Amino acid sequence: MNDTLHPQVSPPAAAADEVLSASGLRKRFGTREAVRGVSLSLRRGEILGLLGPNGAGKSTTVAMLCGLLRPDAGTVQVLGQPIGADADPRKARIGLVPQELALYEVLSARQNLEAFGRLYGLGGGLLAGRIERALALSGLQERARDRVDGFSGGMKRRLNIACALLHEPDIVVLDEPTVGIDPQSRNAIFDTLEQLRDQGRALIYTTHYMEEAQRLCERLVIMDHGEVIAQGRLRELLAGLAGACVLRLQWAAAPGAELEARLRALAGVQALQRLDERTLRLTLAGAEHLAPTCAALGALGLPLQGLQTEEASVEQLFLALTGRQLRD
Repeated sequence: MNDTLHPQVSPPAAAADEVLSASGLRKRFGTREAVRGVSLSLRRGEILGLLGPNGAGKSTTVAMLCGLLRPDAGTVQVLGQPIGADADPRKARIGLVPQELALYEVLSARQNLEAFGRLYGLGGGLLAGRIERALALSGLQERARDRVDGFSGGMKRRLNIACALLHEPDIVVLDEPTVGIDPQSRNAIFDTLEQLRDQGRALIYTTHYMEEAQRLCERLVIMDHGEVIAQGRLRELLAGLAGACVLRLQWAAAPGAELEARLRALAGVQALQRLDERTLRLTLAGAEHLAPTCAALGALGLPLQGLQTEEASVEQLFLALTGRQLRD
């Protein structure tokens, strides 16, 4: 692993527009330490991506950030003040969109919003106005009177987000909000989140989809095995791969495990990823390794059908940092 690819993992110095920060969060379940010293910060008008494979500790971190789970160590601050007990009013500044849908299936979309609004202490004309805005933002005005159990997965996800926005939180935390939905609904959710960002809301977005992080997030916190392994602005993190050379290799016949092992052993190879039966992606430490690698490929005895270079992406960044794919 190339140490030059590891950016500073401590959070940046507190800024005037910082609305949430966490320092040294730890959480253990029995003998397993799920979160190991996570630190991060969130500012107004940004979408912060919390990126990592399933089991990386993202959901546990989110639960501690929202005050739903008490950390074994570390602190969470909202607007410069630590989160306290259950009745702490600072928790009302956060809207949580959980990974598991939190909806009443036998009620209509409007009735769900009314129920959640009353849980937030809203009522009367104030609640009615916010319900209309939430329906408009989620694109569900025409289905407001329909029961939720007849909604598609994408519509339920959009309603789930709308429920979390009724109390107009400064901070919106979304835990894997696009799991199991169609591309059209995913794009509708992206549009909603970008509107919220443009309104000055601060969003934390957890995902294990590289393309989502690359589209939505200005800054990333990348987790693996409960730890932050890199964080910073997306362009700065990708700049750490600027010297890398990424090759897509395609063979006429499927390369076997022996060939993969020989490729991994070549000087300058940082990572190898199988894209399909006949296609591999090689990440080299730098362009100086390109010529020797091509020479070695010619000596392998399996003719190449195609060779292309690629731009660095979040996927290559994670692979270079950890040696494994984001969804492993």
